[in-house]
Formats: sequence, structure tokens, C-alpha cells
Amino acid sequence: MNFTTGTSEGISSQLFQSVSSYRHKLFVEMLGWELQTRDGMELDQFDRKDTVYVVSQDEDGLVNGCARLLPTHRPYLLGEVFPQLMNGQEVPCSPEIWELSRFAAHDFRSPTSSVRGQFSSPTAVNLLQEAIRCAAEMGAKRLITVSPLGIERLLRRAGFHAHRAGPPILIDGHPIFACWIEVAA
Repeated sequence: MNFTTGTSEGISSQLFQSVSSYRHKLFVEMLGWELQTRDGMELDQFDRKDTVYVVSQDEDGLVNGCARLLPTHRPYLLGEVFPQLMNGQEVPCSPEIWELSRFAAHDFRSPTSSVRGQFSSPTAVNLLQEAIRCAAEMGAKRLITVSPLGIERLLRRAGFHAHRAGPPILIDGHPIFACWIEVAA
């Protein structure tokens, strides 16, 4: 497993396209999320020049995981789209708090890989560790996520220091919640 980290301008255009295609296949085709897509690519307003990506690739260079990191003092998913997940608390707005979004770890080539298992695989754990390391290097002290309930299992089993910012809310038929993840120094 290899990791590549960088902004959309810092990673190759081919890898950026592969990540966008991977996200479309996983989030839109497999999970049925209603997201705007174009030409088999999933990108939104938060995929900007300053967005940081952490990408996992298998030994053949195929994407098998991705994560997106955004500083909360600029527009980000939770703050702009899902503020209700904060349960009445103010949405984070600090260069020391980063959002982790579009997190996924799924190997499309593996016949035993399931979408349900994407949060408990070794790839998912390693990807999350790499994303936390990357965020720490950029000055993050905490991460905030908009996550399906399955991410709690990954966090708990892997020993990450995390807790809910509020109770889960059903959005488009899926229970999601905001989750704090502490970034170790």
C-alpha cells in the first residue's frame, strides 16, 4: 500500500482523475448518494486548489482509498451543508481544526471486499492514520468529520481518540453524525 498526499495541484492530474472516478464509483454508484457528478467524476465545491488529499493505492497503482482534508476557517462540508449535525453548537472555524471528508477505503478488485467493510479494513485504518499524520503536519489539533455510523467502529477498534459532536441524524435515509477526532502531537 502506497500513500500520496497533496493538493489537486500537488498530485498528478491522472491521480486526481482516478480519485474523482473512485469517489463516483463508491459514493454514487455503490452507496447511492445523490451527488452532482460529471463524466463519471465526483467533485464538489470543496474540491479546491487548497484542498489536501490523502490517497491510498495498491501495488499496481490503483486507488483503493481516499480522504479529503479541509481547514475549517475556509468553507467546508460540515459548516456549509450539515451544520445541524453539531447539535446546536457553533461549527468549527479555526486553522487548528480540519475537516476529514470523502473518506473511503474499498478495493474494487477484491471479490471479498464489501462496502460495509470499508471502515474496518487494514487499508481504512492505515489511511486514517496517514490522514491524521498529514493534518498534524499542517497544524491541526483536531479533526471533525461528517460520517456514517460505521466510522465509529473503525475509530473504536483502532484506538483513535474520537467522540460524537452530536447525535446521529437521518439524512437522505442514512444516519450520519459529526465526529471529533483528536490529533496527537
